[in-house]
Amino acid sequence: MVAAAAPPRVPKTLFLDAGGVLVHPNWQRVSDTLTRHGVAVDAAALAAADLRAKWTLDTAENVRVTSDDERGARYFAAVRAAAAVPESAAADAAFAELRRYHAEHNLYEVVPDDVAPALERLRALGLRLVLVSNANGTVDAKMQRLGLARYFDLILDSQCEGVEKPDPEIFRRALARSGATATATIHVGDLYYVDILGARAAGIEAWLLDAGSLYADADCPRVATLTELCDRVQALVAAA
Repeated sequence: MVAAAAPPRVPKTLFLDAGGVLVHPNWQRVSDTLTRHGVAVDAAALAAADLRAKWTLDTAENVRVTSDDERGARYFAAVRAAAAVPESAAADAAFAELRRYHAEHNLYEVVPDDVAPALERLRALGLRLVLVSNANGTVDAKMQRLGLARYFDLILDSQCEGVEKPDPEIFRRALARSGATATATIHVGDLYYVDILGARAAGIEAWLLDAGSLYADADCPRVATLTELCDRVQALVAAA
């Protein structure tokens, strides 16, 4: 990654990632489950390990040789290690229970306070919103459950599609089904080698949500929050 980016396009459509952008792991549920199994780990310690754990796995080589499911397992293992969750049969049982919950309901179920207002602002700008998520087949139901589905014109879940980011095919499907054009679309995600490179391969400009300021050398626009995203998109639309 090198620091140099072309001027942003004026979007008519915004593609958004789900996990790490709109929804986050329910670390309190993880903590409570561990506690029930006799392993005391504070939710704050788990949450504190989140961003760096993702960042360490977001490499060209790791993305090339692993699936999203494999990277997810490595991510939770990295969080577990960083939060000093002990290696024990009790902890293993707790994480097995959490995997079952995730398979049925999706553990990415915490919606930060700025998400709904940001989506409202983006809709008010007249933008078409499309969710493009690497997930496990539960994203549509989860977004319905969390009250976020109503903001989106289209939701794509990689498990349902049989193709996942960074494969540009999932972005091409999103363009075709939403009626969007690549030149008037911006994708926003939190992983450089998954979201940014995948979208670019489909001819789509991509912005990185870098909440932890870990991608200072990224050759793409970066925003720290959804509020900043809205401000920058609004400025583009107003200037046009």
